Amino acid sequence: MKGFLIGLGIGVGLGVLFAPMSGEETRNNISQRANDLADSAREAYESNRDRVQRGVEQIRSSAGNAMNQARNAGADIAKDVAKDVQQRASNL
Repeated sequence: MKGFLIGLGIGVGLGVLFAPMSGEETRNNISQRANDLADSAREAYESNRDRVQRGVEQIRSSAGNAMNQARNAGADIAKDVAKDVQQRASNL
């Protein structure tokens, strides 16, 4: 995306330099293209921000699920160990 924005800026600059327009037209053109570029950058930022937020939410959800599974597995193992210890103690 960064390369696209750089290329867009270079293209705008070259277009302005080689276009046969009056000074006022050139300034208006530069202003309009700068606004367009700012809008494109803002949209790209917002799109990427939303995508990153969704990714973070998915990671949090997956991590929470993994923690719950690990906690449950640990509890099951602890129960099995306690049961085994009780059986061995009763055999003594």
